[in-house]
Amino acid sequence: MTVRIRRAVKEDIPTITAIYDAVLQKEEQGKYTIGWIRGIYPTEDTAKTAAECGDLFVMEEDGKIIASARINHEQMPAYASVPWSVKVPDEEVMVMHTLTVDPERNGHGAGDRFIRFYEEYSLQQGSHVLRIDTNEKNLNARRKYASAGYTECGIIPCEFNGIPDVRLVCLEKVLH
Repeated sequence: MTVRIRRAVKEDIPTITAIYDAVLQKEEQGKYTIGWIRGIYPTEDTAKTAAECGDLFVMEEDGKIIASARINHEQMPAYASVPWSVKVPDEEVMVMHTLTVDPERNGHGAGDRFIRFYEEYSLQQGSHVLRIDTNEKNLNARRKYASAGYTECGIIPCEFNGIPDVRLVCLEKVLH
């Protein structure tokens, strides 16, 4: 099995959107608790915008896209009120957004591999401070990030990408 992570291109958008839809369906069926809402976040426009900015990445397994995430320096506005453990200029912080794994590949290590890629990529870009967020309700993500060495620095009530009344868990990891 060949696994690689690469920058997304516009031809990847339908597959990425299909993964979003599959995850949203699991949420609607009560099989996942992520806190996303169909038609609000994430959407096809979420993927299109990230791809156009050049910071959307996909993971392929034998040529088939099984996961995606956006990686850049953009911190959510709510981050300003988080008591981060490290104070550095925004341009020194790398953030991963919308890590999504195809539900058919869930539990096979794709999320862990993407997190490792995020860390390696961040170091290559000169960023040693990594941040990520998740909904307070998303206990699976919280456990995954904790096991990868991320520390919860705060839970901030906010509107998240159009979703009202979210309690956003903000996590941080410093790489040495």
